[in-house]
Amino acid sequence: MDKLYTDKCEACRPGAPTVTAEEIRRLMPQILDWRIIELDGIQRLQRCYKFRNFIEALAFTNKVGELAEAEGHHPDLLTEWGKVTLTWWSHKIKGLHRNDFIMAAKSDRLYDCV
Repeated sequence: MDKLYTDKCEACRPGAPTVTAEEIRRLMPQILDWRIIELDGIQRLQRCYKFRNFIEALAFTNKVGELAEAEGHHPDLLTEWGKVTLTWWSHKIKGLHRNDFIMAAKSDRLYDCV
């Protein structure tokens, strides 16, 4: 199985298909600490990362921001004292795309390097 964190995001266009239940079943084992939530009828990937203080949380937020810019795919980020809540989904298709799983895996790699 290819590692998601080595993949690049592809351009996602309106009307592109969301991931199927079978694809979700295959992809979730690569992002174990993530959960699928539904907000406003849209499935999203979400994870809360823990840190020792605000400075570490902010540094991680900035690294995720740099990654998002490089990949052209942007999350919701909530930075608080000692934690960052990160939410990925594809706005153009109002749901989950393979790109969201790639970015979740890349985010985990950033966290592993903190």
